[in-house]
Amino acid sequence: MTNADFNQVISRSNTYSTQWDYVQDRFGEKNLLPFTISDTDFKVPDGTLLVLEDAVKKGVFGYTRWNHADFKDSTVNWFEKRFAATLEPDWLVYSPSVLFSIAKILELVSQPKDTVLTLMPCYDAFIQTVTANQRQLIGSDLVPNEAGYFEIDFQDVEKQIKQTQAKVFLLCSPHNPTGRVWRQWELEKLMALCHKYELFVISDEIHMDILRAGQRHLPITMFQKLLGNRLALVSSSSKTFNTPSLIFSYCVIPDFQLREAFLGKLKAENGLSSASYLGLLAHMECYNREEQWVNQLCQHMDQEFLYLEKELNQIAGIKFTIPEASYLAWIHVADLGISMDQLQKKLVNRGKVALMRGDTYGVAGTNYLRMNIGASHNKIQEGITRLKIALS
Repeated sequence: MTNADFNQVISRSNTYSTQWDYVQDRFGEKNLLPFTISDTDFKVPDGTLLVLEDAVKKGVFGYTRWNHADFKDSTVNWFEKRFAATLEPDWLVYSPSVLFSIAKILELVSQPKDTVLTLMPCYDAFIQTVTANQRQLIGSDLVPNEAGYFEIDFQDVEKQIKQTQAKVFLLCSPHNPTGRVWRQWELEKLMALCHKYELFVISDEIHMDILRAGQRHLPITMFQKLLGNRLALVSSSSKTFNTPSLIFSYCVIPDFQLREAFLGKLKAENGLSSASYLGLLAHMECYNREEQWVNQLCQHMDQEFLYLEKELNQIAGIKFTIPEASYLAWIHVADLGISMDQLQKKLVNRGKVALMRGDTYGVAGTNYLRMNIGASHNKIQEGITRLKIALS
């Protein structure tokens, strides 16, 4: 195994990149340095590249079956070695994307106009997916403590469940955008409430692999004894290994009838019985052979977050606490004393830098910026320079 170089600069311009080539769509200006949509600038592991190159050389991309032991075993083994979590192979099903999975499971476990509860601020696509599927999304706001970490207000969660008669709890674990890794006691308390009020739990765990040193992720399947089969875990290797355009994700659905109904929607209703061949190959190779690459990625992100913390906390009006997971920085900017609209104008027009405004993730994110630092040190350094210019 070769050491990965996460500081290698690879131009993503003119590759139809959402983050780089189409930054104008969201920010109104071209040629901004983007720290936006949550993919990374990292090349896939060398071993994965070799597998993909071999497939491309063969040149045949026919219909591809996902339902086999090679796919299931790679995923089961990944959960065992990374999280000491046991999955049954039969629980696993393919899906083209995590959001597709969420949409389809919502259709199966709730009715139009039912309430879906989540923790706010939340991944903006949760808002769009739930509301576009004629469900109501209600949020329980996370509460920042003195150290800058976000805590669950369990009294408010229970109050919201009772008041709205919520049917589904949509969990993000680890949490996007705050970067929290939920502790066992937090998940036990949260799942106990979901069990008490008979909520179905959908847990998006796509950020599960990229953890700060010493953190431990607990898959929701570990709480099956408490929840029974009223749970589904949705995830993908694509966030970790930077392969989202290869279109491959999966669901863990313990309940047989729900799993069969999900597969019915996948195949009969949406015509998605065949998987992306390259996505399947990349998923299996990454989960089977690239654990050390992930360890190196986590070390790179640990170092870059230490650098970011040092730089950001020297800027008057900004407060930043290193997140426990992901490559997403959640930056408190309320003390700058300017509105988010004014701040965005300064960033775009003066700094020529693109950072996501926190209210994209709901009202609870109003005082924050989200900065994706899944990139080389040089890019992050340049981003800080441009942020300082914007605020000067």
